[in-house]
Amino acid sequence: MINTKRAKWEGCYQEASITTASAVTVLQDNQHLLPPKGIALDLACGRAGNAQLLARRGFKVDAFDFSRNVIEALRQASIDSLNPKIWDSESDGLKSAHYDVIVVSYFLQRNLFPTIINALKVGGLLFYQTWSQQCVDTSGPSNPDFRLQQGELLSLCADLRIVLYKEEGALGDIKQGYRNEACLIAEKIL
Repeated sequence: MINTKRAKWEGCYQEASITTASAVTVLQDNQHLLPPKGIALDLACGRAGNAQLLARRGFKVDAFDFSRNVIEALRQASIDSLNPKIWDSESDGLKSAHYDVIVVSYFLQRNLFPTIINALKVGGLLFYQTWSQQCVDTSGPSNPDFRLQQGELLSLCADLRIVLYKEEGALGDIKQGYRNEACLIAEKIL
């Protein structure tokens, strides 16, 4: 299973160019909510657009991903304040109460939510954006296991204070707005 999973992700990131990576919309549009400094995590970072934005904003950033290709590309880039690390969501943990900000984009492993929430410091923010089962086109994964059900992200983050939540589904003019995805910003208060 691990070898098949690794082969899939190494193939996806065969040529992991991080120079064209951009941060996910929920982080880009809501940078004003970030604390002035701190420790951040870009979990399942892919080409690390989120990590790069956070590093430019002065954060010390851990960029964790399963793909060796991605992590090697990040190491070669030698971005100040960026700590790339190969990370397996099924066997590696996260430090408890360690992060001021955690960003997760286009990665969904439901049983990992307690670990993610535990890794936030009190007052820490979670920025989360991924695919929703309420979709208007074929973008994203075809397997519904890798898509959130309507309102599911709110349930998974019920122990946090919700700052922003957006899931437009198929309401109104589907050629406009925020479609196929759900996003959330939430604060750990206890």
